[in-house]
Amino acid sequence: MKPELLFPRETIGRRVKELAEQISRDYEGRELLLVGVLNGAFIFMADLIRGMSIPCRVDFVRVASYGCGSQSSGEVRITKDLETPIAGRDVLIVEDIVDTGLTLSHLLNVLRERQPASVRVCTFLDKKERRRVPFTAEYVGFAIPDEFVVGYGLDFNEKFRFLPDVCMLKDIA
Repeated sequence: MKPELLFPRETIGRRVKELAEQISRDYEGRELLLVGVLNGAFIFMADLIRGMSIPCRVDFVRVASYGCGSQSSGEVRITKDLETPIAGRDVLIVEDIVDTGLTLSHLLNVLRERQPASVRVCTFLDKKERRRVPFTAEYVGFAIPDEFVVGYGLDFNEKFRFLPDVCMLKDIA
């Protein structure tokens, strides 16, 4: 199983910088709470924060829907919840990839019940072809084809997460 290059690290760096600048403009004068979705978003979130020019706080959630396979199970559950209260705060969920939309739709519903001032989504990758529920992220790094991707924090069975580029894995079942 040999990864095939999709986005080199230089292209990723430029796009993450653009997203950070856009988010900083949109939230100028406010403190933002970034909520990283573990495990895949941690590298993207770290780079995103380093490119921002506004004050922000950080927390994490872990949401399970894949298990050990390459297809979403359709069952979504929060396995690590936020430690920070979000009522009245501006919240930006930072995700590695939006696929079916089920995970983020569920997470958004849970977080909206906690009455934040606002809640939006920033995703590194968006795979619209696979949507099972209507969902649109406010900030998107790259739209990608319906291929399984790894690198820059994304994995396949905990492998390939370390790659600095985003690569496609062909022929996985």
